Amino acid sequence: MAEEGPLRTILTRRGFLKKGILLGVGLGGLGALAWPFKITFSEGEEQSLYEARYYEKLSDEFIQCQMCFRRCLVPEGGRGFCRNKENRKGKYYTLVYARPSALQIDPIEKEPSFHMLPGINIFCTATASCNNRCKFCHNWHISQKSVEELDNYQLFPEEIVKLAKKENCPALSFTYSEPTVFYEYMFDIAKKAKEEKLRVLYHTNGSINPEPLFALLKYMDAVTVDLKGFSEKFYSEVSSSELAPVLETLKNIKKAKVHLEVVNLVIPTLNDDLKMIRDMCQWIGKNLGKDVPLHLNRFFPAYKLTKLPPTPIETLEKGREIAREEGLQYIYIGNTPGHKYNSTFCPKCEKRLIHRTHFKVRENHIVKGKCKFCNYPIPGVWS
Repeated sequence: MAEEGPLRTILTRRGFLKKGILLGVGLGGLGALAWPFKITFSEGEEQSLYEARYYEKLSDEFIQCQMCFRRCLVPEGGRGFCRNKENRKGKYYTLVYARPSALQIDPIEKEPSFHMLPGINIFCTATASCNNRCKFCHNWHISQKSVEELDNYQLFPEEIVKLAKKENCPALSFTYSEPTVFYEYMFDIAKKAKEEKLRVLYHTNGSINPEPLFALLKYMDAVTVDLKGFSEKFYSEVSSSELAPVLETLKNIKKAKVHLEVVNLVIPTLNDDLKMIRDMCQWIGKNLGKDVPLHLNRFFPAYKLTKLPPTPIETLEKGREIAREEGLQYIYIGNTPGHKYNSTFCPKCEKRLIHRTHFKVRENHIVKGKCKFCNYPIPGVWS
């Protein structure tokens, strides 16, 4: 493991990595921590924290974070909305650098990223917390907790990359919680991974500001973005967030020419209106291109939405037909193991190119980025 130095973390937890097992268990019983609040550090520990990037010092008391659309004004001793950064004596520090709360090896299809190296395993990393408050979050036990409420590992960027290589993962992913809230850690891991000739992707809610996004995209091969709904009302009431910054992020990823896939979790009564789905598909086609993969995923009751039913498969199929009518070429129905449209089909000859059963790739007929049968180019990262 890395020697302790100026970037060492305060909390240390050693553990073992096991395939398919999520590491990082809630401590329980601590209750919600109020904001703002302070951590009491022993003498000398304050200097060991990692300074955050993208913030402005406004006065002796306040700083303003520039990482996401919220642009939090944070007083001395306070934290941003994400819970992960703290203003200490006019400097903004990230509290989660080298402190992952979840490590896991997943198939890349779980991300989902269907047009990048089908069938490979990816090494996934996450820390505590998020800058959204989605009522339907499936990873709420990580995303809706502060770093103090979770067990955490001490793993520096080079150690994450070494683990990925040891486990024969040709790609790394940042996922589960929102990677924007551990940006500094993600950035340094991604940079190191590219030096080691590994692929890198991340799954995001799209809330990041343009400047840190463009800096990060230099080290990204692919991005999966959750487009959670297509109305400001939905974003405000269900995620305590905003739609407009997500749309800007999507356009910026496309502008940077990084492979992009879009996920829409279809939730009964909240964002399953077919007109909303049509409006979303029209926007995607116009602003991102008709060849950007769209995943219409099935909702299952979770977190604060346990009284809603799972999404009817018929609703997802109607959504897919609408997307086809709007000209989108790659539309997937997700969270429905065995469904025909979990597979990839050629837009030209309509033959099945990648046969999937949930996260398992059965067949792959894409050769050098083209359909094996008709030579039609298929967008993605294939080698």
